[in-house]
Amino acid sequence: MPLDIVSTAKAHGGTQGVYRHHSRSTDTQMTFAVFVPPQASEGRVPVLWYLSGLTCSHQNAMDKAEYRRLAAELGLMIVLPDTSPRGADVPDEKDNWQFGSGAGFYVDATREPYADNYRMYTYVTDELPGYLATHFPADMKRQGIFGHSMGGHGALTIALRNPETYRSASAFAPIVQPTTADWSKPALDKYLGVGAKSQRLYDATALIEDGHRFPEFLVDQGTADSFLETGLRPQLLKAACERAGIKLTLNMREGYDHSYNFISTFMDDHLRYHAERLKA
Repeated sequence: MPLDIVSTAKAHGGTQGVYRHHSRSTDTQMTFAVFVPPQASEGRVPVLWYLSGLTCSHQNAMDKAEYRRLAAELGLMIVLPDTSPRGADVPDEKDNWQFGSGAGFYVDATREPYADNYRMYTYVTDELPGYLATHFPADMKRQGIFGHSMGGHGALTIALRNPETYRSASAFAPIVQPTTADWSKPALDKYLGVGAKSQRLYDATALIEDGHRFPEFLVDQGTADSFLETGLRPQLLKAACERAGIKLTLNMREGYDHSYNFISTFMDDHLRYHAERLKA
């Protein structure tokens, strides 16, 4: 499993690195970032996956999410995958920020011409963990997952489908019902097919309705988020969790929007939440 080092830099006693490899899942070059905390010099450390939102790559959270200081203190390895395959030969809609490049929605596409490359679910849950276990001091028995917006959707659905893999899951402003939200439904229709039953595999509320379970979730949502009512709708997740008996801590943060100003403000809360659940 060859891996190219793009860059490394020391931060808070640990190492922030960026890496590249050829992905068998997406049949493209993929880039991802990993922060290795100083505790890794003494043994394997727990892993926390951060999934980014629409238009983002690994770079956005690496530059703006302000996770390294506390991750170093808590001994957490932070992994930031890209949000989609990229390349000149990858089918895309260059004028549509809600689809294609930067908008993989963490699904495995089944419709042509997208099925050969847009396999981000498999990439995040299967292929990239293999690279992590091979090349980094990662304790793969202690994994958590979180994310923002489209990445929050990804974190919730991946946790619900793989409760044996992840000990903890949380989200910032997640798209909780992408099968009906105005900024995600068109993408799922193109990747998976209009009305396809497989769309339910990538919808947190549908997964819960269909019997999937995870012990608990933490969700933070800004009340000044311009996407709150049409794209995010946390009340739908709250209702689904209440019906299923899943513990949900939903914090409605007064006056906060959808930006990294919001994420960086509450990042420490999420890191501490995961660290508590990823203890040995």
